Amino acid sequence: MRFTPRKMEGQGLVEYALILVLVAVVVIVILALLGPAIGNIFSNIINSLNPTATPTPS
Repeated sequence: MRFTPRKMEGQGLVEYALILVLVAVVVIVILALLGPAIGNIFSNIINSLNPTATPTPS
């Protein structure tokens, strides 16, 4: 009798899924850490483009 190993067809798919999950976790952590800083930068840009109107004396 000859021993024939089982085909591991799903192994590649599982490896890609694990890499995808790892990348997603890293992106979530980076956004959680840098999210407020990025939000402040965009707020500063918007505020500089649309300055508040100062009332003119009559």
